[in-house]
Order: sequence, then structure tokens, then C-alpha cells
Amino acid sequence: MKSLKKYVSLMLSILLLTSMLAACGGKESGTGGAANAESSGTAVSNDIPQYPADVQAIIKRGVLKVGVKNAVIGFGYEDPLTKEYSGLEITLAKKIAEHLGVYFEFTAVTAATRTELLDSGDIDCVLATFTITDERKKSWDFSSPYYTDYVTVLVENSSGIKGLEGLVNKKVGVSSGSTSAKALVKAMIDGGIISGDSFKEDTFDPATWNTGVSFHQYDDYPTISTALSAGEIMAFCVDKSILAVYNTDSRSYIADKFSPQNYGVATKKGSGFTAVVEELITGWLSDGTIDKLVSENGLE
Repeated sequence: MKSLKKYVSLMLSILLLTSMLAACGGKESGTGGAANAESSGTAVSNDIPQYPADVQAIIKRGVLKVGVKNAVIGFGYEDPLTKEYSGLEITLAKKIAEHLGVYFEFTAVTAATRTELLDSGDIDCVLATFTITDERKKSWDFSSPYYTDYVTVLVENSSGIKGLEGLVNKKVGVSSGSTSAKALVKAMIDGGIISGDSFKEDTFDPATWNTGVSFHQYDDYPTISTALSAGEIMAFCVDKSILAVYNTDSRSYIADKFSPQNYGVATKKGSGFTAVVEELITGWLSDGTIDKLVSENGLE
């Protein structure tokens, strides 16, 4: 009888251990419309000591939290029916998670919310058409640029606006927290179209600028597009790759493009994660991975 009890006890222990291992193998993370989590495959728990403390924390947590766009086709787009994300930046985020051997979780961000969520620790990094500037480098770290775009302007064909000259004394829609308004004003000044006597790049504020052109700031791109259709604004200014989503047969780009926009992965200032991301991005730039993704997403 004692032998039977020992045998039963041993079998129960084996079954319990097997169940625990199976539960670990089926781990899931993240729910809801603004997030998506999947297994990234490779486990690297044995390599944790090689990483800085903040990267070790991500690995131990088991999830990389990434701020992405959800309405920019080609970069970050969430299908309204399937809730699946796609785009260049989505794939790059997944590849970073795969390198760390963790799941990924996407949080939809805008130009106005991405840095707040990064600073608060709600997300670990931002891949959201985030332009690298000297001013922003003072507050956040950026990887080498993985894509370069240009700013331009989208207008209704019925407006008759063809170039920067046509924007004089017009109201232009821009995204809150973006650099588009500043880029447009600078281009108009450089082109001799408006006066630059009161322009100061370091203190420029779209909300108060009214010399030759004025601005209305919106929280997201779809709202700007709606405002353009309604005649609330006469033009929509942002990076051309973003505008492509909102271009229709009744709309056109102006002839001018200006202010190159280099997109990089943003991380917390002084983060150990910065060096890890930089090594990955530069590697993918060198081996052609990013060029291939740019082509696959129609961003040439």
C-alpha cells in the first residue's frame, strides 16, 4: 500500500510539473482594440545579464510596449475589422520584440500623446512617424533614421491652390505636437513669400502665429481631413507619406515639398534600451532589411 501511495504521489507531481510548463508555453499578453500581443518566439532568458537594467526589466516582464500610429497606412495602421496592425513601423517593432524574445503590445499614439506615454513609462519606445530634431534630442533618445520623408500640403482641387504662394492668408490644419506648422512657415519665409521678421524657430507657436498664414491644430489626421472637406481649413500640412492616405481624386498636393523628416525610434533619454535599438536599426539598414520593408509597404 505504501508503494502504491508513493507511486500515485510521484505521478501527481509529474502531472503538476507538466501543467506548469504547458501554461508557460501558452502565455498571452494584452487585450483590447488599441493593443495586440503575440509570441515572438526565441527565448533569451539565459542572455539577460548582457543587457542594461531597463532592458532586463522588459525581458523579465515578457512584453515590449510600443507606441505606434493606427491610422497611417504603410507605417502603422489598425484594420478596423480585424484589429490587426500592419506597416513598416509595426514590423520593426515586432522584430525588436523578437530579438528580445518577448511578446509585443501596441498602444495607439498621436503626435500629442506619444512623448507623454514614453515619459510616464506606459510604453518602452515609440515607432510612430516621429521626426528626429535637435530640440527633441534634448528630451529623448533617437535611433538612426529608418525612413526619410518630406513635408508638403494637401488641398482641395476646387481651392485653386497650386503652391506655397496660394497659402498666403489661409488657415492650414496641422497635428498638435507636430513640427509641420514650423516647417511650412520656414519654407514660406525662405521662399520670400511671407515676412520672417517675427519668426523665432526656438519659440515658434502655431497657435499664435498669424503672419501671412495661420493654423488650426487637431488631435488626429482623420479630423484634419474632415475639416478640409468641410472648408474649415484650406490646406492640410504634414509629411507626404501621411498625406497619401487622405489624397483623393478631388484633392492634390501643392508643387512644393520641404523640410526633410527623418523618422527614428524614440526611447527615454539615457535609456540602456537606446543602444540595443540603435544596433538593431543600423544592422537592418546595412543588410537591406529596412529597404525591403519600405518597398513591401509601398513607401519608395
